Amino acid sequence: MLRTLPQTRDWTPVQRLAGMIVFALVTAISARISIPMEPVPFTFQPLAVLLAGMVLGARDGMASQLLYVLMIAGGLPVDSRALGPAALVGPTAGYIFGFVPAAFVVGWIAQQRQSAFWLQLMAGVAGIVVIYVFGLSWLMSTRALDFNAAWIAGGAAFILPDLFKAVIAATLTQGGRMLWDQQHT
Repeated sequence: MLRTLPQTRDWTPVQRLAGMIVFALVTAISARISIPMEPVPFTFQPLAVLLAGMVLGARDGMASQLLYVLMIAGGLPVDSRALGPAALVGPTAGYIFGFVPAAFVVGWIAQQRQSAFWLQLMAGVAGIVVIYVFGLSWLMSTRALDFNAAWIAGGAAFILPDLFKAVIAATLTQGGRMLWDQQHT
């Protein structure tokens, strides 16, 4: 199925692999830019995830985030609290696992019409929704919280900044594509 999805650009396999690695590293770096909060810290990871999908497309964006999760599972302390594999069972695990399908959804929507800013923005908002579905569901199941308590613990304080991250991602993607097109025409 993934082979039938269009790529964002006609990149060589080496360029595609490099893009996946770069966005996995960008996600790791954005995890370290955080404001400690309990049980979920504020990070810039959603911005990295949205950009991965918008720039790399559905397949490669998803692969970049899967690589990020595998880096954590492999023992690298690249999560926001430098916990390594323990992060994949802690309170933020749902958000981390949600990065993978979020990048895919963002990439899939963004690939429909790459030049439309509103579509990029819609893709970003959809990605935020996917991250929240996974993150809040995890909080509800592992902490025995109802939706309202999970929302207060891991959503309410983050929703406006995360929606702003969607605007930033759409703007950066649109501006980057315009610059690219000007230089290569």
